[in-house]
Amino acid sequence: MELVKIENLLEKYFEATTTIQEEAVLKEYFAQDNVAPHLMEHKDLFNFFSDSSLETSNRTIELNDKKKKTIPLRWLSIAAMLVFFFGVYSIYQKNESEKEEARLAYMETQKALDLISNSLNKGTGAIAQLDKFNKGTDAMAQLQTFGNVQKKVFNQ
Repeated sequence: MELVKIENLLEKYFEATTTIQEEAVLKEYFAQDNVAPHLMEHKDLFNFFSDSSLETSNRTIELNDKKKKTIPLRWLSIAAMLVFFFGVYSIYQKNESEKEEARLAYMETQKALDLISNSLNKGTGAIAQLDKFNKGTDAMAQLQTFGNVQKKVFNQ
């Protein structure tokens, strides 16, 4: 009956649901020499905990009585605000420089398009001369038509 109780306590122990009294019962059981063979693997664990609780140290620990310097919260908040404003300002400056670059690119594009427009306008002047040529060929076509009609009228 006791073995079943120990097994149930072990199960609770590994699920981390045991009380301090139940853990004391487990420590007492595993401190004995006659532990069930299938539970021997857990004996070293509980003996380690018992042995390690007896360890002591002879080393002296020196405590500093000096108070650590602390920065008041007000100064930290001021520093945080300065960092925040510096970040906002740098982002604003970056946006302004990008806008300036875009404006300069727009002006350069405008100049290039004006140059192309002027070149094309010079070409339209030459095309206007072709329009006069077309009027002349139309007049010649009318003369040829007049000549054909004249031949028909005079039966030549």
